[in-house]
Amino acid sequence: MLHALSTSVPSPRQFTYPFCYDVDPLAEAASEELQHYIATTGLMSAETGCGKMFGVLVVEYKDEEGALQRGFLAAYSGLLGGRNDWQYFVPPVFDAQQPDGHFKRTEREISAINREISAIEHDPQYLQSVAQHEETMKRLQAEVEAFKVEVDAAKARRDARRKSGEPLSEEEQAEMVRESQFMKAELRRRRKAMEQAESAFHNPHATLLKSLQRKRKQMSDELQRWLFAAYRMLNAKGEERDLIDIFREYTHAMPPAGAGDCCAPKLLQYAYQHCLRPVCMAEFWWGESPASEIRHHLHYYPACRSKCLPILTHMLKGLDVAPNPLAQKRHTAEPRVLYADEYILVVDKPAGMLSVPGKADDSASVSVEEYFANNSKLKIQNSKFLKAAHRLDMDTSGLLVLARTEQAYVELQRQFASRETVKRYEAVLCGVPKHTTPHSTFRSDVPEPITQNSKFKTQNSSTQPNGCLGAISLPLIADINDRPRQRVDMEHGKPALTLYNIVEVRAADANTAVAYTTKKVDKGLTLVHLYPKTGRTHQLRVHCAHPQGLACPILGDPLYGTERADRMCLHAAELTFRHPITGEPMHFLSPSGFLL
Repeated sequence: MLHALSTSVPSPRQFTYPFCYDVDPLAEAASEELQHYIATTGLMSAETGCGKMFGVLVVEYKDEEGALQRGFLAAYSGLLGGRNDWQYFVPPVFDAQQPDGHFKRTEREISAINREISAIEHDPQYLQSVAQHEETMKRLQAEVEAFKVEVDAAKARRDARRKSGEPLSEEEQAEMVRESQFMKAELRRRRKAMEQAESAFHNPHATLLKSLQRKRKQMSDELQRWLFAAYRMLNAKGEERDLIDIFREYTHAMPPAGAGDCCAPKLLQYAYQHCLRPVCMAEFWWGESPASEIRHHLHYYPACRSKCLPILTHMLKGLDVAPNPLAQKRHTAEPRVLYADEYILVVDKPAGMLSVPGKADDSASVSVEEYFANNSKLKIQNSKFLKAAHRLDMDTSGLLVLARTEQAYVELQRQFASRETVKRYEAVLCGVPKHTTPHSTFRSDVPEPITQNSKFKTQNSSTQPNGCLGAISLPLIADINDRPRQRVDMEHGKPALTLYNIVEVRAADANTAVAYTTKKVDKGLTLVHLYPKTGRTHQLRVHCAHPQGLACPILGDPLYGTERADRMCLHAAELTFRHPITGEPMHFLSPSGFLL
């Protein structure tokens, strides 16, 4: 399991902070060894569908003569080709895949129950009985709704009669009371008949089905708790806690499925069990990206937060871990004021600055709101009310509107929510998009593309026509297993539409159609204009990077990208809206200055 690492690269002073890191050269050297092994052994041929996350952990240990040595461990997330016992890699924290073990035996029992449930759900007699019952319930419901209309109409007539001003006789008043009482009683009777019909449905198949479903849930819950209790995680202090105990403290909930099977927990557990001192670590993706997530071949990724944050918080105790880079004080350029009056403030936000005050990880970064609220040297400060009417990601620069009154804020929010504003972003993409078929349906919505702007003229430009207009429609949803990342979800995602123009292309120097090897290639650069028609979180970043979008991530994107840069090359360059108080059209430009 322990592999030699022949390199003169020195060991880092502190262990890797796993949730945000620059890959240490030593971990990169170990990763390259692992990547060579994967490429030459054909290991991934056992994995079908998409790629896999792999990880390395560089460790120190003393040999038989007492000399300090270095080596590395390797792991993969979850199962690989349905197995967890591949040579070269550390074993799982707990092996639940033994055929005769409790987990597999119980899993087979649950599978048998699933087959029984499926047989009942597809039984013709059961289906006919359910259909008849549903038809009866629909009829009774319709009768109740129709009678409810009669009740409301009768009440309206009585109310109108009472308000008419004409005197009511005692008999007429008594009749109105009797009518009201009768109709209320009749409505209660009909509703009770519905309830009785529902409870009287005692189809034997339905009764058995409910019993099996209850049994399945109980067995699944018990098996999950048993499994989580079997994962007993160590830390550098020698302390041991199971997953249930760990997650109870950090999330007050049960662990998510798959907790403890990611690369980092596997690697650290093996190191602690064999008295190996962790030095640094890294995780990278190999192969094709999943359909919903964005993963790039050979790109390094931080540990996931939903599964690994509580676990690693425990497992890293006793190690000297590097501080969270996001919690360090970051210096950025100051926002530039483009327009100010007593109602609104339009600024050019620099990259690296939050729009609004951040959460715990971003607490060290001053937001635009805080900057203007606290800067006493600015004439426009000291507004009692100051809120961003929309948001830009911290790594995105460009035009941002802040409201200085509640009235202005509400109106600006309405304009952005109802899509009355027009926004244009400029971005540099890593690669040349293949999906550039024009979508004439949207052409009237987008200004003519810029093709003669001297800022964007470059050498070695492609002969591909510029100004190609297209659209990307990929619904988005938060990735609850890896926040703040978003993922594409065709079933549950919120609709997200982006229009785009290809403005300038710098083609790659050579053919880049390479297989999944350890070779990194130049795929060219593309300057695009992006027009978001919806405002989903990370919409432009995901739509650019996703294989069904432009399949070219934004240069410098720390979440979805492949190539590092001084900053993420995404800039809010143009914004049109109406003044929230006067209604006057407002139009602002802020060129990005991006060069290919």
